[in-house]
Amino acid sequence: MKLATTLEAILYIKAQPLSLEELADTAGQPRHLVADALLELMDDYAHRDSALEVVETPTGFSLQLRESFQALVTNLIPTELSIGAQRTLAAIALKSPILQTELIELRGSGAYQHIQDLLAQGFIKRRRQQEGRSYWLEVSAKFHQYFEFDAEDLGLSPNIPETP
Repeated sequence: MKLATTLEAILYIKAQPLSLEELADTAGQPRHLVADALLELMDDYAHRDSALEVVETPTGFSLQLRESFQALVTNLIPTELSIGAQRTLAAIALKSPILQTELIELRGSGAYQHIQDLLAQGFIKRRRQQEGRSYWLEVSAKFHQYFEFDAEDLGLSPNIPETP
């Protein structure tokens, strides 16, 4: 069996970035041979029509899904939201758009973390208030797609302030 194939199996099984030293130890091979086989494996993935790629990250080498497939992952893998984040998202959906300062008054200071989580997961979007230091928060298209309803389903009409 080729060393490159063994490295591919190790990266797949570990499912996390591994340093060159970790790969050499796991494969039981000298570091210089692992480095060469790793280059061979990276070149192989670069030239094939595959959803996967082998990349070097700051923490090591990783077998991962190509960036062009991230939207597919987002749509296929259910998102985990804490109860607090769900309640914060519900408040944003019902009062959309809402100023972040108003949301914090309504939900408490824990909502700051909820907002960051919801932004990172793409359920809300925010933009700076024209006058003032707060942000307008509103649900995103992903929110509507994920939960499969529109503002009209809630008897709401979109009330988004004008932006310059």
